[in-house]
Amino acid sequence: MLQLQRPDKISRTSSKPPSTARKERREQAKPGHEGHNGVMSEDPDAVVEHRPDRCACCGGALHEDLSAEVVNVSERIELPAVMPVVTQHRRLAVQCPTCGARVVAPVPEAAHGGPFGPRLHAVATYL
Repeated sequence: MLQLQRPDKISRTSSKPPSTARKERREQAKPGHEGHNGVMSEDPDAVVEHRPDRCACCGGALHEDLSAEVVNVSERIELPAVMPVVTQHRRLAVQCPTCGARVVAPVPEAAHGGPFGPRLHAVATYL
């Protein structure tokens, strides 16, 4: 007797929960695929070495002069803190040595409008 060929049951064509489909896809990873660890930086800005100071078996001290090997390297990438750059514009007045008049500098273009620059306005608008 001839049997019908039925497609494999998946979460969309059966009562199987969707979580099993994700698990099956995970298990079908390509051979040699190590996951998404990313590429390590060749020139990090800072290196912090985490060294044990006591033996887990006997509790003996592990001095700094003992040789050590790198077992694992992980990185944390962070953006630098955004700090505002404040430029103070000071209009100065000078007394003319010839006639004695007090001469005040004109108002700079940067002093027109509000105290916030175009980049700060753009960020505030974006947010």
